[in-house]
Order: sequence, then C-alpha cells, then structure tokens
Amino acid sequence: MITGTNLTYAYGNHRVINNISLSSALGRVLGIIGPNGSGKTTLLRLLYGALQPQEGAVCIDGKPLSQLNPREIAQQLAVVVQEPYEENAITVGEMVLLGRTPHTPPFTRTTAEDHRLAADALERVGVAHLGHRSFTSLSGGERQRVLIARALAQQGRHLLLDEPTNHLDIRYQHEILALVRSLSVTTLVVLHDLNLAAQYCDELILLDHGQVAASGTPEDVLKPELIYEVYGIHAIRHQVADHVHLSFALPPIPTLDKKGPYL
Repeated sequence: MITGTNLTYAYGNHRVINNISLSSALGRVLGIIGPNGSGKTTLLRLLYGALQPQEGAVCIDGKPLSQLNPREIAQQLAVVVQEPYEENAITVGEMVLLGRTPHTPPFTRTTAEDHRLAADALERVGVAHLGHRSFTSLSGGERQRVLIARALAQQGRHLLLDEPTNHLDIRYQHEILALVRSLSVTTLVVLHDLNLAAQYCDELILLDHGQVAASGTPEDVLKPELIYEVYGIHAIRHQVADHVHLSFALPPIPTLDKKGPYL
C-alpha cells in the first residue's frame, strides 16, 4: 500500500501541492487526473521520493519513505516517468536489464534469471523484436513501451507511472493500460485522457490548483458539472458496458458585434 498524508510542496512561494492525502491498495489502480499545472506530476514525484514533502509524509506498506535508502525504494517501487535520454549506445535489452539493478548485489553480473525476466518483460509489452536496437533510435511510442518493460523487470510491488500512454497510438494505449491493470501490484498512474482513466482505474483523484477537487470511483468523480468547473469544458456522460464514457463540447464562443474593432 502507498499512502500520502497531508502532503504539501511549494516551488519558492508558489504552493503546487496543498494538504493532499491519498491511499492506494495492492491490486488496485489509482488514477491521478487534472488539468495542466494542477500538480499531478509533482504529487507523483513526492510519492516515489524524487521530491521531499515540506509537510506530511509518504509511507510504503506502513514504513515512511524517508526511512528507506534508495536501493530499498527501488526494490519496492517501479517508476515510469517522462525523462530525457542522452544519445548513447545502450540497447533496448540493456535498458530493460537496468530494472534488475536493485536486485543485483554490488560488483556482480546479471544472471540468466535476470535476462529471462527482461526478455519476458519485453515480450509482454510487444517489443521483443527490438532487443538489439539502440534505445535512442526508437520512436517515442517504442521508447515508452521499453520503459514500461524495464519497470516490469524490476518486479516492484508498487508501480507509479506518469502519462504511460504518451506517444502511443490507440491500440497500444489500451494494451498498455490493460496490462497495467492485470498486474497484482499497487498502481498509481497520471493520466490526461479521462476516458482511459474511467475505463482502467478503480479510483480517481481529481486535482485542481494543487488541491483535491474530488476523489472516489470514476462514476463518483467524472461528473459533468465537476468537469466543467475544473476543466472549463462541457461533458456528457454515457454508460458503456461497465464504465463511464465522456464526450465533450466547448462552451459557445462569443461573437463580436459588427461594430467591434476586428470586423
């Protein structure tokens, strides 16, 4: 279980996370949604220790994250984030093998089991054929799938993802999120697409200007009046199979009088 209690964080005098609490249990998918600038990525970075909260605390299975060293954190948390990579000669297979680093004793080589786990992870995300390619030669979508494979090879009990469907076409968006949902781990995922969040998340936290505007099931959170309040766009809810689906329409654009300065 991952819990955050009364988390607060500011960049200088600008508070971007304001007294947020959350909890996500084993085998459940918690989606973090909200407009650009609402604090989604900052909150995720607090949860995996890249940032230290100025108030509040994060716990992993009841133990404060602040009491774990980086290796212990990496053994428990697998993280997929949007990150730049310098041009280098690392292959896709080597990138995925980096997921085994937290489990490899210092000054030892990766084992045959490590290589098997890496190969299995590449197969599960559909890029096994890219194993010998240079990582930097891949498309954005291919890179994203490789980074998810690295997280799977890491075998952490908790998985945190920042926009894992970025750069992916529709098919792979659904394949990756279906795969994530099938894992028996605690999962927290930042998503922009509300319909993907509705279909693949058990619970949602909707952020607005660094605060929780709503939390609960997708049916509880994705209400048209709340979406308009937070996003400024009209939404119509539809029930599709066992989940909510939304369609959207912008508010009418005011028309200028013919005597206005632009006509």
